[in-house]
Amino acid sequence: MSLEQQTSSSRRITLIDVLRGIALLAMASYHFTWDLEFFGYASAGLTAHGPWKIYARCIASSFLFLVGVSLVLAHGEHIRWPGFWKRFAMVAVAAAAISLVTYVATPGSFIFFGILHQIALASVLGLLFLRLPAPVTLVVAALVIAAPFYLRSPIFDHPALLWVGLSSVDPRSNDYVPLFPWFGAVLIGIGIAKFAKSAGLFERLANVSLGQTLERPLTFIGRHSLAFYLIHQPVLIACVWLFAQLWPAPAQDPKLGFINACQASCQDSRDAAFCVRYCGCMLTAVEKDGLLTGIMKGDQPASDRTRIGDLASTCTVQTEDAMSLGEAQ
Repeated sequence: MSLEQQTSSSRRITLIDVLRGIALLAMASYHFTWDLEFFGYASAGLTAHGPWKIYARCIASSFLFLVGVSLVLAHGEHIRWPGFWKRFAMVAVAAAAISLVTYVATPGSFIFFGILHQIALASVLGLLFLRLPAPVTLVVAALVIAAPFYLRSPIFDHPALLWVGLSSVDPRSNDYVPLFPWFGAVLIGIGIAKFAKSAGLFERLANVSLGQTLERPLTFIGRHSLAFYLIHQPVLIACVWLFAQLWPAPAQDPKLGFINACQASCQDSRDAAFCVRYCGCMLTAVEKDGLLTGIMKGDQPASDRTRIGDLASTCTVQTEDAMSLGEAQ
C-alpha cells in the first residue's frame, strides 16, 4: 500500500509515514466500532450513518490523498517501473484476497471493490497525471468527485460495472470505494504534491521531526501499512469475539434495532419528524412481508432488496402525504 518516497536529495520524508500511520490508526478505531456493532455491543447502523459515516469518509480520503502524494514522491521525476509493479502486485493480490475471504464470510455484502482495489487502480491511473500541470489535475479531480451527482445511470447497475461508482443505487458491501468519486482524492494528492514539490516544500518537510517517542511507532505503522491493514481487523474481530464468549452482548429486539438503524439512515437526508413516521411505516411493511429477519442479518437476496426498495418508495410517498395533510390542517 505504501509507495517509496524520495525527495530530490533522496531523503525519506518521515512526516508522510507518520500521517499514514495516523490514518491507519483512525481506520482501526472505526473498524473496532464496526466490530462492536456487529457483535451487538453498539446500536445497529451506528457506523453507517451520521458522524461515524463522515469519520469513515475522512479516513478514506486522507489515505487516498497520501497515495497521490506518494506517487509524485516516488515517480515524479521518472517512473521506476520495477518498484512500481512490485508494489502494485502486492496491493492487487491483497485486494483479491480480501474479496475472496469476505465472499466466504459475508457473501451478501462482500468487498468486491474496497480501499485496496481503489489504491491498485488509482496507482495505475495516477501515472497518467504525473506529467500534467497541477491545475489541470485538480480540475479533473473536481470533475471526478462531482460525477456521481450528475452521471448516475442504470447502465452502470450491471455487476461488472459497479466498480465505476455511477450505478443508480450503491450496492451492498462492507467496504465500497469505487472509482468515482474516490479517485478524486488521489488526484488532489497528486496536484497538491506537485505544487509542494515546485515550491521546495518537500525538502523542508524532510527536516521536520516530531520526536522519536511519537514518530517511531507511527513511522513503523506507516512504513508497513499493507501488513497493518491486512492484520488489524482479524485481530480486532478475534478480540471482540473472545470478549463476547465471556460477556455476551444483551439480546436486542430486532424491531428496535431496525427502527434505530432506519432512523439513523433516514436522518442523513430528512428531518427527525419525517424519519419517525417513515421508519414506522417501513417496520410495518417489512414485518408483513417477512423481511425483517433477513434485513437484520444483512443477508437478503436480490429479490428481497428489490422489494425493500419498492416498500421504501411507497412509505416515502405515504409519509410525505401524511405530513402534508398534517401541515394543511
